[in-house]
Amino acid sequence: METSNKTIVEEKALKPVKISGAEAVIKCLLAEGVDLAYGYPGGAIMPIYDELYKYQDKLHHVLTRHEQGAAHAAQGFARVTGKPGIVFATSGPGATNLVTGIADAQIDSTPLVCITGQVSSHLLGSDAFQETDIIGISTPVTKWNHQITRAEEIPEVIAKAFYIAKSGRPGPVLIDITKDAQFGELDFTYKKCEKIRSYRAVPKLDIEKVKAAADLINSAKKPFIVWGQGVIIGQAEAEFKAFIEKTDIPSASTALGLSALATKHPLNVGMVGMHGNYAPNVLTNDCDVLIAIGMRFDDRVTGNLETYAKQAKVIHFDIDPAEIDKNVKTDVAVLGNVKESLTEIMAFINKGQHVAWLQEFAKLYQKECEVVINDQLNPTKEGLTMGEVVNKINQETNGDAIIVSDVGQHQMFACRYANFNKTRSSVTSGGLGTMGFALPAAIGAKMGMPEREVVAVIGDGGYQMTIQELGTILQTQVAVKIVVLNNSFLGMVRQWQELFFDKRYASTVMKNPDFVKIAEGYGIEANRVSKRENLDGAIKTMMASKEAYFLEVVIEQEDNIFPMIPTGASVSDIRLS
Repeated sequence: METSNKTIVEEKALKPVKISGAEAVIKCLLAEGVDLAYGYPGGAIMPIYDELYKYQDKLHHVLTRHEQGAAHAAQGFARVTGKPGIVFATSGPGATNLVTGIADAQIDSTPLVCITGQVSSHLLGSDAFQETDIIGISTPVTKWNHQITRAEEIPEVIAKAFYIAKSGRPGPVLIDITKDAQFGELDFTYKKCEKIRSYRAVPKLDIEKVKAAADLINSAKKPFIVWGQGVIIGQAEAEFKAFIEKTDIPSASTALGLSALATKHPLNVGMVGMHGNYAPNVLTNDCDVLIAIGMRFDDRVTGNLETYAKQAKVIHFDIDPAEIDKNVKTDVAVLGNVKESLTEIMAFINKGQHVAWLQEFAKLYQKECEVVINDQLNPTKEGLTMGEVVNKINQETNGDAIIVSDVGQHQMFACRYANFNKTRSSVTSGGLGTMGFALPAAIGAKMGMPEREVVAVIGDGGYQMTIQELGTILQTQVAVKIVVLNNSFLGMVRQWQELFFDKRYASTVMKNPDFVKIAEGYGIEANRVSKRENLDGAIKTMMASKEAYFLEVVIEQEDNIFPMIPTGASVSDIRLS
C-alpha cells in the first residue's frame, strides 16, 4: 500500500500542470528569462494582465502612455542589451498602435516579441468591437507572426517566436492570442525552440569565399571598409577591431554601426551617408576594394547607385542572403555570422600598411574641419549650435554615455559629433526614420542598462510626438536625461526647403509650448538655456542629477547639418556648405 501511494505521488509530480492560457504566456516568458515588459492593457488582453498582476514580483511590467511608446521602449531595451524587447497590447487600436515601432524594429533588425490580445475566436471576421486583422496588417513588417486560437498552442508558438526573433538576422515577431485561448486551459510544459525545419538562421560559412575575400584584401592598394550594425548584432566588435588593425584599412560606420569601434580609434575615419563625413564619402569612389561588413547598402549610404564605387571590387560580409546583390553588385559574398567570418579570415590575410591612403582621409578630414566642424564646435555666431551642445555632453560624459537620438537634424549632429568608447552606445531610428522614437527608447535603454548614463537628444518636433511618455518616467522614476534642441522648426525639412525649395517654409514653423513647465508638471527637474555662457553649467547640473532631468537648449534657427549629399547625387558630390 505504501509503495502504491509513493508511485501515485511520483506520477503526480511528472504530470504536466493544468493552467490557463494566460498563465501559460507568463510562464513561457519566465522560462525565456524575461523579467521586464512594456505595454498597455485593454479588454482583449485582460486575462494576461490578470496573470501579470500575480507574477509581478518576477516579471516587471512598465505601463507606457501609448502603445507606440511601449514598442520604442522595448526597442531601446533590445538595442543596448541584445535581448528581445517584450511588448503587450490589446486588440484593435492597441495592436495597430504598435505597428510603427514594429516596422522600425524590422528594418533596423531589432528583436521584439509582441503579444497582442484578440477578440474570441468565434467572433473573428465579424467586425466585433476592437477587432482588427493585426496578422494581416503586421505581416509586411514582422519577421514572423502567428495567431493563437487554442490555449494548448501557446508554449510551442512562444518558444518558436523567441527563437525566430533572436536568431540569425534578428527582428520583431508578433503573437496574436484570442481571448478564449487566454481563458482556456492546457497541460503546461515548456521547451525552448532550438531549430525550425526549413529555416536556416545562419548560412554555413564557405571557406573558399573567405579565401577569395582575403586574396582581394591582400592585393588591394586602397582598401576601404564600411561597417554596419551587423558587427554589433553579431557581437563581433573584438574580431572586427583585430581585423582592421591587422590590415590597417581605413574604416567608416553607417549610422547604425556607430560605437562598434571607438570613435577615436585611429582607423575610424568617420561615418558614411547623406550627412556623413566628407572623406569616407568622397573616397568611396576612389578605393580599389570596398569591404562591406554587416551593412545593407542603404540608399542614404550609397547615394546614386549608378555612380557608387564603380571602380572597386566589392566584398560583402553579411548574415542575410537577401542583402547580397540587392543594391550593389558583389564580387565576393561571405555569408555567415560576422564573428565567425572575421575569425576565419584572420588566418589568410597579410599584415597591411596603408600610410599614404590613410593620409588622403586625414587631408580631407582637415578640409571638413576648416569648413564645417570647427564652426560647429567653436561657433562665432551668437546662437547656440547643435554640434556644440553634443560636444559639451561628450566632455561631461567622457564618451561613456548611451546617446539615444530621435530623427532629424539633431539626429545627424548626434551621430556625427557624439563620442563613443563602448559598444551599444548609439541608439537611433535608422531605416524607418521614426520621429518620436527617442524619448521612449531612452526609457527602455536606461532600464536595460541602469548603471550607464542615458542621454536622449531630441528635436522639438519629434519630442512632441511621444511627449506623453514623460508620464512613464513619472511613474517609474527612471533616471533618463532629456535634451531637447529647440529651433522652433521641423529642422531637417526646413533645411531641404532652404536649399531646394527657395526657402518656402511650408508647414515647418513650430509654435511650441513651455517645455520646462510641462516637464515640471510630470515631476521632472527642468531647465532652459539660450546663451552660450550658461550651457556648460546647465549640462553639468543635468549630468550630476541622480534622477530624470530635462534640459531645453534654444538653438540657432537656421543652423544646417553639413556635409550633405543631395538626393540622387553621387557620394563624391557631397557638399560642405
